Amino acid sequence: MAQPSHTPPQVCPNCDGFPAVHITLGGRDRTGARRTITAHCPACHGTGKRFARRIVVTSAGR
Repeated sequence: MAQPSHTPPQVCPNCDGFPAVHITLGGRDRTGARRTITAHCPACHGTGKRFARRIVVTSAGR
C-alpha cells in the first residue's frame, strides 16, 4: 500500500528554521542571570517559515 506523501515544511533559507536567538552581552545582572538580547531573523520576522511570494497583477495598458 502506498504511503501518503506530505510536502516538507517550508523552512526559511536565511535562518534554517531557527528564527530567534539569544545573544549574551557578557556579564551578569544583580540577580546573577546573564544579560541577553533576542535577535529575530529579518527575512521571516521570527516565524521560521518561508512564505510564498505574492504576485500582483495589474491591468496596466488596457
